[in-house]
Amino acid sequence: MEPSFLLRGMVLGLAVAAPVGPIGVLCIRRSLAEGRTVGLVVGLGAATADAAYGAVAGLGLTIVSSFLVDQQAWLGLLGGAFLCYLGLRTLAARPAEEAAGDESWGGGLIGAYASTLFLTLTNPTTILSFAAIFAAVGVGAKASVSSVVLLVGGVFLGSALWWLLLSTGVSLLRSKVGPRGMRVVNVVSGAAILAFGVAAVWTGVSR
Repeated sequence: MEPSFLLRGMVLGLAVAAPVGPIGVLCIRRSLAEGRTVGLVVGLGAATADAAYGAVAGLGLTIVSSFLVDQQAWLGLLGGAFLCYLGLRTLAARPAEEAAGDESWGGGLIGAYASTLFLTLTNPTTILSFAAIFAAVGVGAKASVSSVVLLVGGVFLGSALWWLLLSTGVSLLRSKVGPRGMRVVNVVSGAAILAFGVAAVWTGVSR
């Protein structure tokens, strides 16, 4: 067992989570609208999915990975359609309702976690990315289970650290964003999420 794999995994987790995408937009928007805890839980859903796909890649579960990659068109369509739904709901959201707790997202913290877990799981090509990255950092087909566990655990911790930093930083601005500012945030983030959704649907249809 090599403890360095944990640190490598954390670096990889940060690198995978940091680029701005639909989950990042959701985290920022919900941190502003509902606070740091909700924003963090949104990110943890994505971190869990990344760790799960990392485990599939690291443990060499080729039957699982091949099946998921073969179904990526349908999964992409599902994820894209859900993003479109979230984008439209964000565009229509009213800041006054959000301040009192917007139930339209459903399920509170559980809904926040489950939605981003689902969205991230609808991108099975992540498995291929992790397989290539793991090979580059020295985790090949003959790697021990303990090394893979450390690396995947590090990926989750690194990703979770990023979402903690992002949600905390954004939530510090929450008191400075009034109803008018929150409406602007909703329009911008809703349009961005909708654009990501349309792109995902188009990619799925084009496969």
